[in-house]
Amino acid sequence: MGVIVGADGMPRCSWSAEPAIYREYHDQEWGRPVVGEAAHLERLTLEAFQSGLSWLTILRKRPGFRDAFAGFDAETVAAYDVADVERLMADPEIVRNRRKIEATVTNARATVALREDGGLPAFIEQYRPDPEHASIGSREPRSTSPESIALSKALKKRGFAFVGPTTMYALMQALGVVDDHDPDCHVRGAS
Repeated sequence: MGVIVGADGMPRCSWSAEPAIYREYHDQEWGRPVVGEAAHLERLTLEAFQSGLSWLTILRKRPGFRDAFAGFDAETVAAYDVADVERLMADPEIVRNRRKIEATVTNARATVALREDGGLPAFIEQYRPDPEHASIGSREPRSTSPESIALSKALKKRGFAFVGPTTMYALMQALGVVDDHDPDCHVRGAS
């Protein structure tokens, strides 16, 4: 991984060097906690859509995803039907992948159902690694952890889709459940 020092003199994780949208995401969002069900569902959805694609593609289409999925209001998206899926398949502002669109509707329904047991944010939080045993901020990149594997299995049991261990590790990074900023990055510890 390593760091790169930007024109502003700030050391950042090397992946965030260019373009500017990466820097902004890195400095203001990646690895920082979010509040609320919609914010958690958005991160889960975007990480699922990113699978197999460039994160840059997802960041650039993020406003379109927010419009298409009603600001990630779980109840609204849970009510989407076949006609909504077809409408979204024709929407150039998002990634048009039928399986991922259908998974988003499925995940919205599962999110609503999860409210009975404390909700999606609390459910994810249960899988925060013990800081004493986590290799947080390691210079060795990883794509899964025992916790992301367990979270993946638990979400699948609750009816979620497109929540594999690698996607869940990326979600945990995005939410600051794990702090994988390089140890020399200026944002390290923001979670």
